[in-house]
Amino acid sequence: MADNNSPWGRPNGGRGPTGGGPIGGGNGGKGPGNHNPFEKIIRDGGAKMRGAMNKNSGGGSEKQIVVLALAAVFVLWLASGIYRVNSDELGIVLRFGEFKRIASPGLNYRLPSPVEQVIIPSVTTVNKVEIGYRAGGAENPNVRVAKLALADRSGADSQQTHEGLMLTGDRNIVDIDFEVQWKIDAGHPEKFLFNMRNPAENVKIVAESAMREVIGRNKLDDVLTGAQSQIAEDTRNLMQQTFDEYDAGIEIIAVNLSRPDVPQPVIDEFQDVKRAEQDKQTAESVAEGYRNEIIPRAKGDAAKMLQDAEAYKAKVMADASGNASRFKQIYAEYAVAKDVTKRRMYLETMEEVLKGMPKVIVDSAAKGAIPVLPITMPTPTAKPAAATAPVSVATPQAQ
Repeated sequence: MADNNSPWGRPNGGRGPTGGGPIGGGNGGKGPGNHNPFEKIIRDGGAKMRGAMNKNSGGGSEKQIVVLALAAVFVLWLASGIYRVNSDELGIVLRFGEFKRIASPGLNYRLPSPVEQVIIPSVTTVNKVEIGYRAGGAENPNVRVAKLALADRSGADSQQTHEGLMLTGDRNIVDIDFEVQWKIDAGHPEKFLFNMRNPAENVKIVAESAMREVIGRNKLDDVLTGAQSQIAEDTRNLMQQTFDEYDAGIEIIAVNLSRPDVPQPVIDEFQDVKRAEQDKQTAESVAEGYRNEIIPRAKGDAAKMLQDAEAYKAKVMADASGNASRFKQIYAEYAVAKDVTKRRMYLETMEEVLKGMPKVIVDSAAKGAIPVLPITMPTPTAKPAAATAPVSVATPQAQ
């Protein structure tokens, strides 16, 4: 049963809303009621294409075929300029061999060859150069043992063992192995491409030169002990400065030192020197301890002597003052009674002088007595001298 209630206001017999097929059906889109502009454009284009194909198949000129072929080749030539740069790379575009620009990671386009060329170096790849030892010697904790094994070999190995020998600031030889990590400078990759030839060999030469200069500024003890980190940093900075001056386009990432040591032929003598230095330090410590012990004691003795001298000074001054006062008193008594005072002074003096001496007392009033002096006189018992102050005997002065 036909639907006579079409939304377009007329029966369509179950066809599309345009009155024909889905597009242009029914009367072929040529009916007086078809006014869709989109269908008209498609219909006109198809008619033109069919006309062109019929014309070519009907013996079109070969010139047109050649033109179409050249056009296709030209399109392919233009398409050959598309290239891709990975995330770890940069594209260096050259136009007739001259640097033109840097292409970022991703899809890029350049003029096809031979107008432009592109070089895509990796700017994140870390390269390593080893000095003094090969095959990861800087990371090997037993590098010294391995190196001694290499020393027994000849030829290139001997050269490797010798390139690590360097002169320190105090004129000692140190055997040092190190590794340099470097990469292409992402800011100037064109400098690396145009200014560097054999970059690994150049990095090795510059690294060895920089390390020798830095080692020459330090003493052997500093190189063997706590200055290794500073030496590595100074070497890296010096290498970077050198490559910047050369516009080499190289970035020095790090310099890793292995354990530096003295050369094997002199290691025994070096150990003897170290032991002698330790003995020297021990002797200095002992001397320092003795100095710390004797100096305070000497200072104490000096202070005691000063105090004793001060005490003796006070004692002498007190005795002198007492004697002077006693002399004044005696003189005052002498002025009052000269004979009595003189007699007393005489007796006291004789008592003091003859004290402890054997004495023979003869009575001057006895008549006819013959004084006999014995040959052997009784020896008085010696008495220890009393620590008394010296007694001054005042001589009376005649008035």
